[in-house]
Amino acid sequence: MSTLTRPEAPAERAPRLLPAAAVFAIAVGALVALAALHLAQGTSEVDAGDLLRLVAGSADEGVWNVLEGARLPRLTGAVLVGVALGASGVLLQSVARNPLASPDTLAVNAGAYLAVTAVAAFGITLPFLSGIGVAFTGAVLTAGLVLALSAGGGESSTTRLILAGSATAMAGNSLVSLLILLFQEETNGLFAWGSGSLNLTGFDTAAQAAPLVLAAIAAAMLAAPRLDLLRLGDDTASSLGVHVRRTRLIAVVCSLLLAACAVTLAGPIGFVGLAAPVIARQIARRLPGLLAHRLLIPFSAVCGALVVVGADLAVRAILGADKSIEIPVGVTTTILGAGVMVWLARSVTSAGSEDRPAILHGAANRGRTAFLLIVAGLLAASVAALFAGMLSGDTMLLGGDLVNWIAGKTGASYTWIIDQRYPRVLAAILAGAALACAGAVTQGILRNPLAEPGLLGVTAGAGIGAVALITWLPDSGPWAVTGIAAVGGLGAFALVYALAWRGGLDTSRLVLVGIGVWSIGMAAITLIILASDPWNTPKAMTWLSGTTYGRTADRLVPLIAALVVVLPLVLAHRKEIDLLALDDDTPRVLGVKLERTRLLLLGAAALLTAAAVAVVGVIGFVGLVAPHLARGLVGSRHTRVLPVSVLLGVLLVSLADTLGRTVIAPAQIPAGLVCSLIGTPYFVWLMWRTRARSA
Repeated sequence: MSTLTRPEAPAERAPRLLPAAAVFAIAVGALVALAALHLAQGTSEVDAGDLLRLVAGSADEGVWNVLEGARLPRLTGAVLVGVALGASGVLLQSVARNPLASPDTLAVNAGAYLAVTAVAAFGITLPFLSGIGVAFTGAVLTAGLVLALSAGGGESSTTRLILAGSATAMAGNSLVSLLILLFQEETNGLFAWGSGSLNLTGFDTAAQAAPLVLAAIAAAMLAAPRLDLLRLGDDTASSLGVHVRRTRLIAVVCSLLLAACAVTLAGPIGFVGLAAPVIARQIARRLPGLLAHRLLIPFSAVCGALVVVGADLAVRAILGADKSIEIPVGVTTTILGAGVMVWLARSVTSAGSEDRPAILHGAANRGRTAFLLIVAGLLAASVAALFAGMLSGDTMLLGGDLVNWIAGKTGASYTWIIDQRYPRVLAAILAGAALACAGAVTQGILRNPLAEPGLLGVTAGAGIGAVALITWLPDSGPWAVTGIAAVGGLGAFALVYALAWRGGLDTSRLVLVGIGVWSIGMAAITLIILASDPWNTPKAMTWLSGTTYGRTADRLVPLIAALVVVLPLVLAHRKEIDLLALDDDTPRVLGVKLERTRLLLLGAAALLTAAAVAVVGVIGFVGLVAPHLARGLVGSRHTRVLPVSVLLGVLLVSLADTLGRTVIAPAQIPAGLVCSLIGTPYFVWLMWRTRARSA
């Protein structure tokens, strides 16, 4: 212990600080070089030669006007946002003692974005500093929720933290999408801004944010020695005179304030707060002098600036200066940062508490009569939801209208309405069945009641395939769209499976890698849409929010085919799913070919998810909520869980679609957003329940 507490003499400290100072200077020099290159690029003809002449005092006034009007504000915003997010991320990682903690994985950016959007949606115009206060409030609320839900997980806290943060961010982004759809005029431009935009006009906002950023970093630097001692553990730090709770509170408040400043200035630029601290810590491991927080915090801030400026340069270099105005820099940083997350997740291994059969935390298996009554009740409710969907919408129908339509006796107007409506109702029913079945299989195989197929990268991969085909070959038929979506979904799943495989499949690692690939895929979808048609927000919302709008009967045929092929396959392996939900050893002892069966069933779940995404876009939470409700009703045996999950999925998506078409008719709310609004409270309750059980 004496070696830990003995202060270093100046002569001992200097040799360790010299290499750290050299690396710090190199990083600052690299930032200056990138900044100069950044200033030499743009949509105008001002180039590096003009900049040199400006420095020499021989350039014309137009060069300075270009720099002052666009390039310098953009560069200033990039550096300031990068500094804020880099420092914010390293503080969160230190407090959480988790290398995967960041403003993104803790839903800090999502909460700040939601708060800013809500204020804009209701027509409230605030000064910039007040906007930072609003963003800070949203960040505090979401970060507090995520930390509360992920606590008590023991060794599995990393997986719980990322699951809680990802689901909370998904819910927050769904609310943002809802506000953008309902208040299009008030929130004009917020969709692209929501991925992080550096299109600043003037220095006013940066000048107001800079003092807050510097003050937050200075306060964190004052707490740096105590953060160093927290690495020794709470008890040791407390015995050395550190007020642990106060130190953590200071670090968290500084971190959230930094993230709020960044979001208010340029929107939620993704994963910089994860990538920059990881880069800084990887370098610091080779230079121990940098590990002290008084150096690590500013070094991570410089790394954050390098990431943002470098990402903006990469967009300009690849897509051109004109496209860089339309493509949010956050798309590029998300792809980079999520890649870092995947790399980190590959070293995660499950602990004992994570391997317990959490999937069995449902009701006791009911008798046959009770099970049949539950199935009959759900069937009746599903049929009722079908009729409600057919009768409800911007034009309300009567049962007699449906009877006349079936008999071919309706007039032209009612025939047209019903012909447009029934494919939407069937699309919701089929997608709900597919997603719920896929969720039940995924949760059983991964032994994790908080997992769902979309978080394994399948949804994003299928979305990339479908959006790319519709964007570049808009005349493609339904089979082509479904086929390319299936290829994309299965390809993404294969990538996740391969990356998560390290001498065997670890379920926690699979989930974390899947979330990283999902983030990359969603950023790629946004990139495809904005690069092809930056003003087509409805198209983006169609896929990212999940909707049955405009669906026709012929587009449903591939999804029907997928259900007809995959559902019998899954039901035939229901007993194997029961065994896989226990542990890895029991199936092997009983003769189950573990890896082949697991890959086959997860592939089947991926195919169902991809087919559903090709038809209705991204609908979240169905694969999470429906299987868990099913286990609560009929127990854990998949002979019963699978059919009940399918019926619950049908009921959930069908009702969500009907509500979305009816509540604010003739305007519509996408079914995916309604599912998120329904699923979020349930997910919060589920996380809290499993938290209490873990504790």
